[in-house]
Amino acid sequence: MAQLTDTIIEDDRWEEAGLEDLAETAARAALGHLGLGPEGFEIAVLACDDARIAELNAEFREKPTPTNVLSWPSEERGAEVEGESPDLPEGEHGPFATELGDLAIAYETCAREAQEAGKTMADHVTHLIVHGTLHLLGYDHIRDGDATLMENIETEILGKLGIADPYSSDL
Repeated sequence: MAQLTDTIIEDDRWEEAGLEDLAETAARAALGHLGLGPEGFEIAVLACDDARIAELNAEFREKPTPTNVLSWPSEERGAEVEGESPDLPEGEHGPFATELGDLAIAYETCAREAQEAGKTMADHVTHLIVHGTLHLLGYDHIRDGDATLMENIETEILGKLGIADPYSSDL
């Protein structure tokens, strides 16, 4: 079985957190939920620290602060009509996979958020990789209708993985 995710570890703490397996499981779950076979796609995941993600956030979003996850879709796939699903890509079969894009995830921010929310690091990171993968597929949360759609899909995917609804006020 070919890997969907190609994880580049810049911060060794991600090794101990098991990010490679978490990223693969989360991205496969997201694609599978949407009816996409993971064998035709590829996602690059950069496992970094807050300092590195702050540099990337400053460079690409003009926000020089750390964040939990960033995404760079390989192409624009967003829905034109608010609340509708984006057009999903078709995976390449053969020697070359369709590149969905790149994700970067920051250790300190993820660890702090997980602790503050009373979640395991693994559950929080899985949620963030699902979230980032959906961004690569064209889902977004800028418009209210799009945010509702994206959050509902995330909750369904995470539920299938045995992870509680991250948007529930019951947490």
